[in-house]
Amino acid sequence: MIPVNSVLQVGQFPEVMQTVIDQRITPVRLADLNTNLPPGSYESILIRSNTQLPIQLLEKLPMVKMVATCGVGYDNLPLDYLKAKGIKASNTPGVLNDAVCELAIGMLFGLLRRIPQAHEFVKSSAWSKGLFTVTTTLAGKQVGIAGMGRIGQDLAKRLEPFKVKIAYTGPARKDVPYDYYPDIKALAKECDILFLACPASPETDKMINAEVLDALGPKGYLINIARGSVVDEAALLVALQQKKIAGAALDVFENEPNPNADFLNIDNVLLTPHIGSATSETRQLMTNLAIDNLEAFYNQQSLLTEIKN
Repeated sequence: MIPVNSVLQVGQFPEVMQTVIDQRITPVRLADLNTNLPPGSYESILIRSNTQLPIQLLEKLPMVKMVATCGVGYDNLPLDYLKAKGIKASNTPGVLNDAVCELAIGMLFGLLRRIPQAHEFVKSSAWSKGLFTVTTTLAGKQVGIAGMGRIGQDLAKRLEPFKVKIAYTGPARKDVPYDYYPDIKALAKECDILFLACPASPETDKMINAEVLDALGPKGYLINIARGSVVDEAALLVALQQKKIAGAALDVFENEPNPNADFLNIDNVLLTPHIGSATSETRQLMTNLAIDNLEAFYNQQSLLTEIKN
């Protein structure tokens, strides 16, 4: 059992997630970090992966010994501080793979076949005046995946039936039947389509820079389902505007929810508002796993999906 009001819920949660929370536990909500902290004896925090957890808040909560984040990413958690204070942390890997991979495949075809533009072409009655532009097929293409973790591997399996050749890069080889490139630039040079499915970290910060985009080339496509920090957005904008690459599909951005407005004014980009895991089924699974981790903590059991740092 999780004691009533011992969990501080930080940030806004969508209704589908809040319903699960309210069915299982009774947290105290801190929806806005700029408001005063409600009084209480909090031993744990429940937060979403897109919400930054400030050290200043943790310093006001000396009894907190557990942080449960809803999401696979944990770049918004101050891991060094948590480790120094002996505070455990968990995330929700695995349960969002299907939704993220489904969106990635959808973005891929939306980009290659220009589906949003085709939709508008019909709606605007432009079809009666001429034919829609010829687009690009996927079959026969070389697809690269930066990050062959859980999501990268699930994505690769979904791509196999489309008659593509798959390669990947990452810190080390994995036990997968795909070509491995230790260098992202070398992978980009060999690819027609480059997916980003790697975590945000100092090692991946702005990993996709002007050199990598030049290596991808004028017939290459970039699809980012990872984190906005992985891409040098200024370099990407230049590459898109000058047609140094063929196009990009982006679900994540450096500045969310207010991405660089220049992305809105180019026609070779497909934009979605960080909806990789935004299905009701996935959000319920994520929330339940986060609460399962909280229950394990309060029952003095091992966390189901502890973040090791």
